[in-house]
Amino acid sequence: MSTLSSGVSSFPICPSLFLCSSTRGRSNRGSCSRGRLTSSCGSGCTGLVNDKCDSSSVSWSTPSSSSCRVSPTAASSSSSSSSLSIGEFLSGGSFLSGSRSLQCALIRRRRWDFSVRFMAPTPGQEAGFQNGRLHSAASKADLTKVQEVDAHFQHEIHAVSSAGQYVVEDAEHTLIEPSDEFRRTALIPSREKYDALYRESVKDPDAFWSRIAAEFYWKEKWEVNDGKVHIENFDIRKGPIKVEWFKGGKTNICYNALDRHVEAGRASDIAMYWEGNEPGYDSTVTFGKLLELVCQVANYLRSVGVNKGDAVVIYMPMLVELPVAMLACARIGAIHSVVFAGFSADSLAQRILDCKPKVVLTANGVMRGAKLINLKSIVDSALAQSKEQGHAVETCVVYANEVATKKEQTAWVGERDVWWQDVIPRQASKSEVEWVDAEDPLFLLYTSGSTGKPKGVLHTTGGYMVYTATTFKHAFDYQPGDIYWCTADCGWITGHSYLTYGPLLNGATVVNFEGVPTYPDAGRCWEIVDKYKVTIFYTAPTAIRSLMRAGDEPVKKHSRASLRMLGSVGEPINPAAWKWYYEVVGDSRCPISDTWWQTETGGFMITPVPGAFPLKPGSATFPFFGVQPAIVDENGNELEGECSGYLCIKASWPSAFRTLYGDHARYETTYFAPFKGFYFSGDGCHRDKDGYYWLTGRVDDVINVSGHRIGSAEVESALVLHHQCAEAAVVGYDHDVKGQGIYAFVTLVEGVEYSEELRKALIAKVRYQIGPFAAPDIIHWAPGLPKTRSGKIMRRILRKIAANQIDELGDVSTLADPGVVEQLIELKHK
Repeated sequence: MSTLSSGVSSFPICPSLFLCSSTRGRSNRGSCSRGRLTSSCGSGCTGLVNDKCDSSSVSWSTPSSSSCRVSPTAASSSSSSSSLSIGEFLSGGSFLSGSRSLQCALIRRRRWDFSVRFMAPTPGQEAGFQNGRLHSAASKADLTKVQEVDAHFQHEIHAVSSAGQYVVEDAEHTLIEPSDEFRRTALIPSREKYDALYRESVKDPDAFWSRIAAEFYWKEKWEVNDGKVHIENFDIRKGPIKVEWFKGGKTNICYNALDRHVEAGRASDIAMYWEGNEPGYDSTVTFGKLLELVCQVANYLRSVGVNKGDAVVIYMPMLVELPVAMLACARIGAIHSVVFAGFSADSLAQRILDCKPKVVLTANGVMRGAKLINLKSIVDSALAQSKEQGHAVETCVVYANEVATKKEQTAWVGERDVWWQDVIPRQASKSEVEWVDAEDPLFLLYTSGSTGKPKGVLHTTGGYMVYTATTFKHAFDYQPGDIYWCTADCGWITGHSYLTYGPLLNGATVVNFEGVPTYPDAGRCWEIVDKYKVTIFYTAPTAIRSLMRAGDEPVKKHSRASLRMLGSVGEPINPAAWKWYYEVVGDSRCPISDTWWQTETGGFMITPVPGAFPLKPGSATFPFFGVQPAIVDENGNELEGECSGYLCIKASWPSAFRTLYGDHARYETTYFAPFKGFYFSGDGCHRDKDGYYWLTGRVDDVINVSGHRIGSAEVESALVLHHQCAEAAVVGYDHDVKGQGIYAFVTLVEGVEYSEELRKALIAKVRYQIGPFAAPDIIHWAPGLPKTRSGKIMRRILRKIAANQIDELGDVSTLADPGVVEQLIELKHK
């Protein structure tokens, strides 16, 4: 076997691979003869090398008239016989199959037996789909990253494209079957059972969800009209978009999450293990105690004038008091708006001004790893801004987190601020439940948008309660006695649906972790797993990749014997990370629920149901019950079978968000106008020949950094607030840990010189305006930006430059000033 140098890394490679247009993207295999791979497609293609080769070049010949054409962009297309070195291929070569561009990623496996499979497209501004295939405008490759990921699988070279993503996979190990032992106790143990339930859920969703909803407590039952328990209009041409489920039903999600279990005799059962940032700081909370804490906070909120329908902003770290505050709001019918305690004062002020709360709940500080974050100073600044702009918050309740910051070191506003410990413990431990309509608001959660203004996603009570509880139960195969740990923060939708509401509605015991996965060392997660005997572990690909980089030893020095289920959330997980997670963390015995969903959906939409069917590394597999996905082309035509395009949903589900707070017109134009009759997710997707769904990420200008959706316009707006920044344009690029990183092109005010100090100041400006997670990874000085004559910034070109795809910039003659491109290239590494 040859050792080939790619310019990125040197590794043994024997990629027996090919793809041709006649296979329409399906996996295909070829045979190798004398160092050349011969296809079996019947079109006469030959090409590439296998493990018997000793040449450092990839060669192939193609009949010029063949319907199957494979050619390298680095070579002359006029020749019917071409060659391309592995180094050229990995650093910028691509394959063109008809109008389809193929970007290959090489994934080292235990066995050297590969096939090529079209994984999924990520349509960019220049990429559209017709009949499931990229049209000619998207025919050029967009190799955005060639990167090395080390750990158990030593080398994975990604080639991620705005037109498509391809991976080379071990064809003999694509399907991961659940073990017989797992299936014996699984809630849904077979594909036949899943198929039967899914058919029922889409054929008669009203009966299906009514039966499940009846398992919860309702003070009054919902309305039924002609057998229907829901109303929906997804077609903007037919009038205003509208979704309602179980309207007229009176319930309370807090009662169902806590009181119901206490009344069933589970008051002394453990509801939550809290694990602090520092090892050794922990606590245990029973269902009975959790209910008492919730009632005390609920009583206090009522005492300061918070009533049903009022908003309460929560800006707290991952203390027990954070989910307590959420549940307390739900108990009295108030609308909670949790803001991640890491957002800047400006971002917090923006959210306060939007929902106008009477009360803000916070803490004086928090330690994240070894770093102190002074939350109270951020809140003080946000409240000052809010007051200046017309809304004065009456009460700020501050939890004294003295592990991080002493009370005497905390700034104070006498008439407004009160210590949590001074007012909450003195409240009565019982509180009346406010029974609310199923369609009454439960919470607001702000998510980034491409226009720069965060969107206030509004979820209501009844449908959200039923759906999150059901998805949690089946996606994780929850069984009584399971100990469940979701590493997410409650500042994000995952912390709402799958750390707080979904698990507690099922009576599950949850682990609530204040710290970060790698502090004080990379073994912290597995230490916690062993400490609490965690059976279900749910985290993000970013965390998985960070832990991969530390190697196997921090994992294997801990038992992890209690684990039986793993989960992934926040972004598509690359197959190498999936297999490391499965084989190293899960000892090849724990199924992985790789879940796709959004803040807007409220709950899982496409997810494995462990025990029901085999898994494919990197695939979210199949839709959950009641979810009807549709992959459409650029004209909104639904595609059938194996295809690639834009992911939409064609019918409502109970936890669908109902509107954007205060802006229903934006709700309709953002999600329902692009493809009439569908909810548009904003994601690209591929469905393979077996029906499995593969998510490829955003198709708009939202960048997914470590699972956090950040609008490019938000970052650009923050940059230009610096007095020396005249203009900025931001794009995403592949990051080996974060998934995507932020690449900022910055034009300075005339006469200002580039400097390292200014670069740092610009990054600091974004950190201050938005938060540390939105800080640009790269600042690229730009004398000008590539714009059309109408003034539109050509982000396609910026993405190419960010990805170092200089040879694939395409036609720049339409730019107002084509010379700008050369200037940007010259300044790329300066």
